[in-house]
Amino acid sequence: MKLSLFLFIFMSLTTILSAQNKVGVFENNKDIGNPKISGSASYDEANQTYTISGAGYNIWFERDEHRFLFNQLNGDFILTANFEFVGENDNHRKLGWMVRSSEDANSQMCGAFLHGDGLTAMQWRERTGTVMEEPTDVFNFKKRYVQIIQLERRGKTFIMRAANPGEPLQVVGTKVLEQFPDDVLAGVVICSHDENVIETAKVWNLRIDMPVAENYNPYQSGWIGCRLETMNVFDGKRTVIYEKNDRFEAPNWMRDGEKLLFNMEGLLYSIPATGGEIKQINTGSAQRLNNDHCISFDGKMLGISSNNEQGSTVYILPIEGGEPEQITTKTPSYLHGWSPDGKDLVYAGQRDGSSVFNFFKISIKDKKEIPMTDNLPYGHADGCEYSPDGKYIYYNGCINGEAMQIWRMKPDGTEREQITHDEYNNWFPHISPDGKWMVFISFPPDIDLNSHPSYKRVMLRLMPVSGGAPKVIAYMYGGQGTINVNSWSPDSKHIAFVSNSGKR
Repeated sequence: MKLSLFLFIFMSLTTILSAQNKVGVFENNKDIGNPKISGSASYDEANQTYTISGAGYNIWFERDEHRFLFNQLNGDFILTANFEFVGENDNHRKLGWMVRSSEDANSQMCGAFLHGDGLTAMQWRERTGTVMEEPTDVFNFKKRYVQIIQLERRGKTFIMRAANPGEPLQVVGTKVLEQFPDDVLAGVVICSHDENVIETAKVWNLRIDMPVAENYNPYQSGWIGCRLETMNVFDGKRTVIYEKNDRFEAPNWMRDGEKLLFNMEGLLYSIPATGGEIKQINTGSAQRLNNDHCISFDGKMLGISSNNEQGSTVYILPIEGGEPEQITTKTPSYLHGWSPDGKDLVYAGQRDGSSVFNFFKISIKDKKEIPMTDNLPYGHADGCEYSPDGKYIYYNGCINGEAMQIWRMKPDGTEREQITHDEYNNWFPHISPDGKWMVFISFPPDIDLNSHPSYKRVMLRLMPVSGGAPKVIAYMYGGQGTINVNSWSPDSKHIAFVSNSGKR
C-alpha cells in the first residue's frame, strides 16, 4: 500500500515537473552549466511570444553557462525568430539560437548570437571541451542590432543568417562541423556575461522548420505539415491559428473579417480568423478543388477551380455554398480573380499544347474567353488579379528568360508596366482592399523561372501600389500554396498565409 502511494506521488510529481518544464513549442527549459543565478522562461499564448531570462558567466572558452529553451532534433532544420533584449546592460550578453550535442557545459556547440553591443556573430565549439571559435572576420559584420536571426543545419553544414525588419536575410557565417551528431539539442539561449546579473529578452515569430531534401517530390513521397498563419503587415507579428501534419493551402479572408477559407483534401473549409473549429463549405459536385479560389468583391459569390475529367475548370457558386456553375470549358484553368463589378473572371491556363501558362479573361454572362498575354514575349504569365478600383490587372510574368517579376496592365490589355525589378522570382501579387498596398511571394533566384515549387526558403514582401521599394514582412519555409490567392483582411491591415514544416 505504501509502495503504491509512493509510486502515485512520484508519478504525479514527475508529470507536474514535466508540464512546468514545457514552454510553448519547447519540451525543455533549464540552465546549462550551473549558473550562480537560475534563469526562467515563459510563453504568452495569446501573443505567441516567449520571455526568457538567464545569467551565466559566459558562452565561451571551454564551457558555457546560460538559460536554454530547447528540443531534441534530428537531421536538417531551419530555426528562425525575432529577438530583442529587454533593457540596457552588459555589452557582451548573448541571445539567439544554439545547437548543442548534449547538456554538458563543455559540449559541442554552434550558436547564432546577437550580443549586447549589437555584434551579430556565429560561434562554435567543434569538439567537446575545446575552446570556442568564430570566423576570423566576425568583427567585420556590422554592429547594428539585428532583430531576425536564422540558424540552419544542412547535413554537417551550419548557416547563420540575420536581418533587420524589412530586409532580406544575409549570410553571417557558414561552418562545416563534421563531428556533430545527428541528434542534437536546439533552441533559444540567453547568457548575461555577468554571473551576478539576470538578463531578459523577448522572442517572437519563432518557427522550427524541418525541411525536405532538394529533390523531394511531395506527389510521390507525401506532403509535410502546414501552419495557417495570420499577420499584421505593419508590425510583422504572426499568429498560427491552425496546424496539421498534412497538406492544406491558400487562405482567403472573408469579407466580414471573421472567417478564413482554405482548401484541403479537394474540399473547401472555413475557420474563424482567430482559430477554432473548421467547417466544410458545400461545393456540390465539385469535390476536387485546388488552391485557386477567390471571393467576389461584394462578398456574395465564390469562385473555385476544381478538377473534372478534362482538367482544372473554373466554377462559381454562392458564398454560402451550393451547386457550382461551370464557367470555363477549356482546361487547365486556374482561377485568380474577379473584376470589381462581378462580371468577369481572370485565370491562368495552358492552351493549344503550349508548355507555358498565360492568363485569360472571361465574361460570366456569355462565357467568352479572351487571351490577355498569349501574344506577349513572356515565358509564363500567372497570378492575375484585379485592383479594387478596376483600373488594372496585376500579374507575374517572365521576359526573355529573366527572373519572374510583377507586372500590371489595363483590363483591355494595354499599358503594360513592370512593377518589380530585382533578382528574386516574384509571384502572386495581391492588392489590399483599400488599394494602397501589394503583397507578393518571392522565391530564390535559383528556381525554375516558370515554377512556384513547394518547400523553399521564401519571403513575403510588401510594397506601396503607388511605387517604392519592397520590404520583407515574413521569412518562411513554404512556396506552392502559401499565398496563391488574395488573402488580405477587409481592413487592409492583415494577411493570411500557409507555411510548411515536417515533423519536429
